[in-house]
Amino acid sequence: MSVATERDVGESRSHAWLVNGALAVLALLSLAPLLWMLSVSFMPMGEASRFPPPLLPGEVTLDNYRTLFARTDAARNFVNSLFVAGTITVLSLLVNAMAGYAFAKLRFVGRDRTFQLLLAALVIPAQVAMLPLFLLMKQLGLVNTYAGVIVPALATVFGIFLVRQYARSIPDELLEAARIDGAGELRIFFQIVLPMLKPVLVTLAIFTFMAAWNDFMWPLIVLTDQEHYTLPVALAALSREHIMEVEMMMAGAVVTVVPVLLLFLLLQRYYIQGLLLGSIKG
Repeated sequence: MSVATERDVGESRSHAWLVNGALAVLALLSLAPLLWMLSVSFMPMGEASRFPPPLLPGEVTLDNYRTLFARTDAARNFVNSLFVAGTITVLSLLVNAMAGYAFAKLRFVGRDRTFQLLLAALVIPAQVAMLPLFLLMKQLGLVNTYAGVIVPALATVFGIFLVRQYARSIPDELLEAARIDGAGELRIFFQIVLPMLKPVLVTLAIFTFMAAWNDFMWPLIVLTDQEHYTLPVALAALSREHIMEVEMMMAGAVVTVVPVLLLFLLLQRYYIQGLLLGSIKG
C-alpha cells in the first residue's frame, strides 16, 4: 500500500470518528431530558427542587410510583389510553388501507381530483378544524365519549397517501386475474391486497399508535369526566393539582412515555423497512 493510500485511509477513518462522535453528542443531548425525567422519578420527594438540581438521585426510591397509583387514577387512565390508541390503530388501518387501495387501483369519477384535494388539506393546521369538529361531535352526541376521540382519527390524509404510494406497486394483472376468476372487490382486498400491504401497514400502525397515545389536545377538548381521561390529559391535570410534587409528576411522565418508546424500539426495523419500501415502490 502506497503512502498516499495509507494517508487517505487514515483521513477517512478520522472523518468517520468525527462524524460518529458528533452524532453521539447530538444523540446524548436529545436523550438528556428523557434521562433526567427518569432520574427524577426515582428521587425522594423534594430532592429535584434543590438548586442546582441533582442529575442523579441521592437515594433510589419507588415511592413516587406508589403514590402516583395510590392517589390518582393512573391505572384507569393507562387503560383508557391503551383502549383509545389500540382502537384507533386497528380501525384506522382498515379505513386507510381501503381508501389508499381505492385511490391507487380502482377507477371512479373524480379519483385524481379528490386525491389532490386530500393532499391540499395537509397544509391546513389541525387546530383550525377543531372547533367545527367539536360542534359536529356535539350534534352527534359524542362529546365526553371514547367514540368522540376515536371517530375523527379513523381516516388520515397521511395514512391514505402512504398506503396509496405502496399499493401502486401491486400488479394490475394480478387483480384482473382475480376478477376474471369471479372474485369480488372485497375478497380481492382482504385475500390478495391486504397481505401485500403488510410492510407499510406495520409502519402506519406505529405512526398511528404513537400519535393516538400521545395526543393531548383533542381528548382534552372532547372529554370532560376524569374517569374518561387518557394519560396525557390526566398528567396535565396532575400538574395542576400537585404542582410542587415534581418527582411524582415525572413518574407520571415516565409511565406515559415508556410504552410508546418500547413499542418503537421493538418495531423500528419494520418501521424503517416500511418507509424505505414505500418510497422505492411508490
